Amino acid sequence: MTSATPAESSTHPAAPHPAAPQRDATPDSPAQSALAQLAGQSIAFVGGGNMAAALIGGLRDAGLPAERIRVLEIQPATRQDLQARFGVLASAEPAEVLSGAPVVVLAVKPQQLGVVCRSLAARVRDSLIISIAAGVRTADLARWLDGHDRIVRAMPNTPALVRSGVTGLYALAGVEASGRAVATALMAAVGTAVWVEQEVALDGVTAISGSGPAYVFHFLEGLIAAGEALGLEAATARQLALETVLGSARLAASSADTPAVLRVRVTSPGGTTQAAMEQFTAGDLTGLIARATAAAARRAVELGDLLGIDDASATHRKP
Repeated sequence: MTSATPAESSTHPAAPHPAAPQRDATPDSPAQSALAQLAGQSIAFVGGGNMAAALIGGLRDAGLPAERIRVLEIQPATRQDLQARFGVLASAEPAEVLSGAPVVVLAVKPQQLGVVCRSLAARVRDSLIISIAAGVRTADLARWLDGHDRIVRAMPNTPALVRSGVTGLYALAGVEASGRAVATALMAAVGTAVWVEQEVALDGVTAISGSGPAYVFHFLEGLIAAGEALGLEAATARQLALETVLGSARLAASSADTPAVLRVRVTSPGGTTQAAMEQFTAGDLTGLIARATAAAARRAVELGDLLGIDDASATHRKP
């Protein structure tokens, strides 16, 4: 691998992250369960951008020793940031980072992943590979890695930056149960994880949870703007909207009832909520959501096709 390859994945230093909540350190907490699965493992990250930093921070918060985490990243400012924040080894030398690493996390930009994989294939033959590069399929990863079949593809989302993410996972048949457990544990350090048994399902995961935070942010924008239009101060409208979304999500997550049942309970006949819901129905909100997510899933398929093209220059063209 040329010394410039990892840097191309993060040509700018990682942006500052929101303060992450401290994980519960009790033995039954997700962080400690993740740590138990990773006991004795060393993890090498290829690329040190925002999502890699979030995972490293989650692992360190869970108690994984810094000496078990290494990062291949030639951008000097990014290396310095990772070393200062987490105490991990960050190096531009592949041999220093990848030698003997049982787990390798591919965290470079999807457009550069083919070049990176081909340059590292000989060094990771015995490693479990976990890719968090959006859209790149396992068949393409396996081809670029000279037929490697111990590959897990992960689709995280941006709330992982505050340890509240959800990740979709898919593994090739060559990944044993212990490898799946390691992948689950890695993503549990920044939230929760769900497995799919067919890789095509990750296109749906991308449409729902991968892109989903943008949908929520857009709804929040509208709710805040509506509050201001109704005469509320901007800060008050923001607080009301944010806390309503947070609280409603927590209620739905903790309740045995479906969201539909919870909605009906709030909607008194002839009341204010019903008046609003009638407007949503008239505007076909449910149909709009279905059409939007279907468009996202179709685009995920298109990008998967594009990112699998071996001509690196072609990956920069939009269909």
